[in-house]
Amino acid sequence: MKEESQVTAVLGVQWGDEGKGKLIDILASRFDIVARCQGGANAGHTIVVEDKKYSFHLIPSGLLSPDVTAVIGNGVVLHLESFFNEIDDLMAKGIDVEGRIKISDKAHVLFDYHQLVDGFREEERGGSKIGTTKKGIGPCYSSKANRTGIRIADLRNFQTFADKFRKSLATKFKRFRVFEYDPKKEIEKYYYLTRRAEPFIRETVSWVHERISKGRSVLIEGANAAMLDIDFGTYPYVTSSNCTIGGALTGLGISPRMVGNVVGVFKAYTTRVGEGPFPTECSDKNGHIMQQVGKEFGTTTGRLRRCGWLDVMVLKYSILLNGYSSLCLTKLDVLSEFQSILVGVGYRHRGRPLHGFPSSLEVLSEVEVEYETFVGWQGVDLHQVTSFEQLPEAAKTYVNRIEQLVGVPIRYIGVGPSRNCLIEK
Repeated sequence: MKEESQVTAVLGVQWGDEGKGKLIDILASRFDIVARCQGGANAGHTIVVEDKKYSFHLIPSGLLSPDVTAVIGNGVVLHLESFFNEIDDLMAKGIDVEGRIKISDKAHVLFDYHQLVDGFREEERGGSKIGTTKKGIGPCYSSKANRTGIRIADLRNFQTFADKFRKSLATKFKRFRVFEYDPKKEIEKYYYLTRRAEPFIRETVSWVHERISKGRSVLIEGANAAMLDIDFGTYPYVTSSNCTIGGALTGLGISPRMVGNVVGVFKAYTTRVGEGPFPTECSDKNGHIMQQVGKEFGTTTGRLRRCGWLDVMVLKYSILLNGYSSLCLTKLDVLSEFQSILVGVGYRHRGRPLHGFPSSLEVLSEVEVEYETFVGWQGVDLHQVTSFEQLPEAAKTYVNRIEQLVGVPIRYIGVGPSRNCLIEK
């Protein structure tokens, strides 16, 4: 692999689940620090190493590289119990985590009541459900915005923590009336969780800057993806944080000038979980094939992902937002099932071409997609391919045409689920 810049960000291009964790796992060995910057346990990165599967939700997936230090930045909302469950699972699989994880003392704590409230809000929406993971992400970010949230630093003064916790919880009781929840039991639980968390807690803004100044390298691990961004995604069917490059900066406390490369990860087709318009969705046998062959089940929720053809309009919009220096195309091997392959290259609305990605979901749900059709490479197993030159001519044509359409080089190509099934173009 070629050298990356001192600070490199890896972000999702589409609606998440693109395979960011796999690329991060491979690149991590070239970096000193791998950092999460936003989101929470609603993220899900799966990595397969020698037939052993590792699932990451809060901890940066780059931790599988033994010399990497992982940082959970201030922009993350952290459910401590889930965090320690993840640590225990990694340790049970032989991963040494001692002294290798730093939690920002500015990160907000996600409590069990945030998860309950997430479910209440989804039920209130009735037929207009968003499709939330019910991990409490939205309610925790809401507490943060309402100034009723509790940060990791607040846990260190446990006398004042209990009072802050009761006040924060009271706002939820007021909104949803009394629900079954034991504040005393939760406070007692956090007394022990805080003691276990203490060795991990750092003021990470200064810590990261100090190491960058000494020449250490940082790989930023984005969670979710551009089309789920709270500002730029298909609102309201989005997550509650900024998943674009701006969120990487504010979620770690670094300046734009520090980031040298931004790598965007996208699938050779398109998937999304939950509700919302999906212009290139395949509700026929093609979508079913993508689901089954691509094993399109959510790492976090286990829900079946909706599948469809690649949408270049989504890619171009995401490129505008993030300024990718290069791209990683994943799951090209899944398309080996098809005799012909479609790619959405444009939208028309009521007979007129759209020159940008629409903000109105009504417009997005009504667009007619303009497609280009490609000859497939049906039946060709790509799992043993180790270079771009070894790909079938039809697959090379497909990759080169996408690169031409979006104007950003495709540097990495995923040709299978395992760690070594990633080639460089």
